[in-house]
Amino acid sequence: MSETAVDATERTGSADGAGETRRFRVFRYKRGDESPHHETYDVPVGARTTVLEALRWIQIHRDRTLAIRHSCFHASCGTCGVRVNEREGLACVTAVRDLGREITVDPIANIPVLTDLVVDMQEFFERYPQEHPLVRSSEFLEEAEPPEGHPAYERFEDCIECGLCLSACPVVVTADRYVGPAALAWAERVLEEPRGAEAVNLMTWADEPDGAWRCHAIFECTEACPSNVNPAARIMALRGTLLGRQLREQRRKGAAR
Repeated sequence: MSETAVDATERTGSADGAGETRRFRVFRYKRGDESPHHETYDVPVGARTTVLEALRWIQIHRDRTLAIRHSCFHASCGTCGVRVNEREGLACVTAVRDLGREITVDPIANIPVLTDLVVDMQEFFERYPQEHPLVRSSEFLEEAEPPEGHPAYERFEDCIECGLCLSACPVVVTADRYVGPAALAWAERVLEEPRGAEAVNLMTWADEPDGAWRCHAIFECTEACPSNVNPAARIMALRGTLLGRQLREQRRKGAAR
């Protein structure tokens, strides 16, 4: 962690001139434990204290064995996703002041827990099709000249792959083979702008029983998304694409008779 981030965490509760204390109930689980449990910590907070800063204060001042994931501190990396008072959010931008006197922090749901608030994100990425790339080369503004030292522009998608949408999805609870909103939103984005992707294979993958049609259109994933991807709307658009494909195939079959 950078010195700036450590300083900010050390100052939690004093940087804003506040002397307020909030009670945190934090999910704890270590390998070998018979069952998970919550441990309680009283944390000094200020007007601008975030949940991540409070967790770091606990880690530094009360229990160094507390395991958490974080990196950027400004909602860009997606690694600090948790459930706060049973709602999904990024700990680094979730303000403590809005959460009440007692705050419960749990790992995101529907993904196996490794330890404490750390989940196994490999399981999340395995829901994507095998062709899922980390970065796709962009064909946007081909006439533009990239800066010196950069051979080409690269376009980064809005999704930060935090897993919050999968955690919020009520379908995954009863259908764990459902690929989930993040993977389906990615598929719709690729079909919107293929850039050489195998669109037919991708539509076949999305048309499987545990693909786009498994979604119940409850829109909890969109509510949880911190990056305005609107995965539920993208799944509905993906269904429209798949339905158009089915109608075209039916017409072809009818014309061939």
